[in-house]
Amino acid sequence: MKIHEYQAKQLLGAAGVPVPDGRMAQTAAGVVAAADELGYPCVIKAQVHAGGRGKAGGVRLVRDHDEAEAAAQAIAGMKLVSRQTGPEGKTVHRVWVERAATLSREVYLAILIDRERECPVVVASAAGGMEIEETAAANPAAIFTQPLHPTVGLADCFVRNLAFKLELSKVQQRNFADLLKKLVAVFMAKDLSLLEINPLVITPTDEFLVLDAKVSFDDNALFRHPDLRELRDPEEEEPLEVEASKFDLNYIKLDGNIGCMVNGAGLAMATMDFIKLYGGEPANFLDVGGATSVVRVKEAFKILLSDPKVRAVFVNIFGGIVRTDLVASGIVYAVQGMDVRVPVVVRLVGTNEEEGSRILRESGLNFIAEGQLDQAVRKVVELAARGA
Repeated sequence: MKIHEYQAKQLLGAAGVPVPDGRMAQTAAGVVAAADELGYPCVIKAQVHAGGRGKAGGVRLVRDHDEAEAAAQAIAGMKLVSRQTGPEGKTVHRVWVERAATLSREVYLAILIDRERECPVVVASAAGGMEIEETAAANPAAIFTQPLHPTVGLADCFVRNLAFKLELSKVQQRNFADLLKKLVAVFMAKDLSLLEINPLVITPTDEFLVLDAKVSFDDNALFRHPDLRELRDPEEEEPLEVEASKFDLNYIKLDGNIGCMVNGAGLAMATMDFIKLYGGEPANFLDVGGATSVVRVKEAFKILLSDPKVRAVFVNIFGGIVRTDLVASGIVYAVQGMDVRVPVVVRLVGTNEEEGSRILRESGLNFIAEGQLDQAVRKVVELAARGA
C-alpha cells in the first residue's frame, strides 16, 4: 500500500525525523490560504502516487501571494503526466504546501527489501535529486548499499561506512547516524517495504531535512496496523485492483489483452511467461489463491471481464489444494449472469479435474478446454489476436 508524500512526512515527523512544516489542501483557494499561513517562500507540490512530479510541472517554488495563486490554479486538479504515471497521467486531488528550505547539499537515501539477500538494505548516494535515475543508469558505482543484518541490525560500523561514502563531515556524520537510526526504526516498526527520501538535504547548519518522501507498506502486514489502513487513497489506485482487494484477490492490471486467472503466484508468473513466449500480452496478474471458493472465482472472473482491453480469457488452474470442480462451478456461475463476448480457454489439472471438466462440458456455455499448457496458451494467444 502506497501513501502520499504529506502522509509519509507526517508519519516520519511523529517519529522525530526532521521534516518541513506544511499544510495539505484540496482546492486552489485552500492552497493559497495554506501558503499565506506558512509564509513565503514556500513550495507547492502535487500529491500523486508517482515520481517525476517536478519535471511534470507538479512542484513549484512561490515567493509571494500572486505566484501562489498562479501555481495553485495550475496544480490543483491538473492531469499530471510523468514517466511513472504513463501517458494517461494522474489527476491531482490533493496538494501539499510547505516552507521552502535552505540547503547546501542533496543526497539520496532509501530503505527497501532486497529479496535476493532476504533482508532490508539501506541504499544511499551522494548524487541526490531529480537526476537520481539517470545517475543509477549511467554510474551505478555512485549508488551504495548496506544490508541490515537480521540480528545485528543497524550497527555503528554500517552507519560510518555509509557516512564516509557520502563524504559527510564529522558533525554531519553524527546527525546522519541519529537520522538513519530513526528511519530504520520506523521501517521495521511499521512493516514498510519501501522508504525513499529524495532529496535528503543538508542545511547550512549541517542538519538533515527530509524534502521528499515515498513510503510503501507491506500489504500482508497491515492486519497489525489497522490505523495505517486509513491512509489508503483509493483514488490513486487502479479501480479493478481496489475491487479485487475486497475479495482478497491478488490482482495487478497490465497493458495486454489476455485476461489471466491462475491459482498460485508461481504458476501465474509462469503462465504470463508462456503467453509472452508465444507472442501474446497478458492483461493482468491474477492469483485466486490456493484455497478458493465459488464466490471468489466469480468475482475474479467479473474483474477480468471488466477490463475493456481483454480480448480473450485464459483460466489456468492446477488443483493441489484448490478443487478444480469448485473453480469450474465458479466460472459457470459467473458466466451465466454475464454477457461474455470474448473466448474463454480453460485448463483444469489436478484434484477433481474430471468433475471440473464435466461441469464445463455440461454447462452449455462456450468454453474451450485444453489439457496441455502449451496448446492452451497457443490457442488463447491466437484467439486474442483474432479478437483484437
